[in-house]
Amino acid sequence: MPSSPPHTAAPSRPAPSPAVAAPTRWRDYLTLTKPEITFLVVISALAGFLLGAPAGGVDGLVLLVTLVGVGLTSAGACVMNHYQERHLDAGMRRTANRPLPSGRLEAVQAKRFGVLLVCAGVGLICPLVNPLTAGLAILTVLLYLYVYTPLKQTTKYNTLVGTIPGALPALGGYAAATNSLGAGGWAVFAILVVWQMPHFLSLAWIYRKDYGRGGFAMLPVVEPEGHSTGAQALGWTLLLLPVSLLPFALGVSSWLYAAGAVLLGLYFLRPAFAFFRNKTTRNARRVLKASVYYIPLLVLLIVVDRLLG
Repeated sequence: MPSSPPHTAAPSRPAPSPAVAAPTRWRDYLTLTKPEITFLVVISALAGFLLGAPAGGVDGLVLLVTLVGVGLTSAGACVMNHYQERHLDAGMRRTANRPLPSGRLEAVQAKRFGVLLVCAGVGLICPLVNPLTAGLAILTVLLYLYVYTPLKQTTKYNTLVGTIPGALPALGGYAAATNSLGAGGWAVFAILVVWQMPHFLSLAWIYRKDYGRGGFAMLPVVEPEGHSTGAQALGWTLLLLPVSLLPFALGVSSWLYAAGAVLLGLYFLRPAFAFFRNKTTRNARRVLKASVYYIPLLVLLIVVDRLLG
């Protein structure tokens, strides 16, 4: 990488007033929680809860506590992930300006913030929902931070391993509604496992050069020709079609859900096939966009199925 051109020192500027600095600081703390990922985690927990809720109705208070607790726990884990990868983020263009590598926040502040969020989330779930759901939340954090995150630098299979902590919140949502790990919970867990693969493979392809600079062993970095990335993205998207029908096969959803799940799967399959045929960044972005829409639409489908079922 060429060195930056020489420059003259800029005139010193007065420090921003607290009224200006405070909003920026809070935005930085919010950035650390990875709001987009936390949102997907929360709605996956919602999907699991709705599939497990009895036909007679949903306990609104338990659902609210579950979603808040899962959200706090997920946010805390994301903050801790920022803390763990701050040095690697400094080496990538798309992440170099994040709050920690840029120096806007101190690492110790982020670490304390992350621990506080995780403790708050588990502290809500355990007494107000059930210990099983709290245990799954703790397991999610441990697997994410101490198994998946280190593997990102050592093996191309890190994405596959990362699907487990990524799908556990959905199982946690089911456990919150039933206090058990039933077949419906494992069904929604399987959906989230399969869905994550094309989602993260497309993301890794888009930012493959940055991941390479940062030292991440993502599949598109290890196998830059892209054949395996395209084939796996298509293969996992194809697999999502039958897997998404598991709730119907197990009798926890109706024909309405089944028909909608097939349509969503076909919607997702189209950009995945295009990416398989032509591995461009544009096609990868289409896969990523479809994947981001897929889970909220699936949750909406479950809600409608529950209301009309």
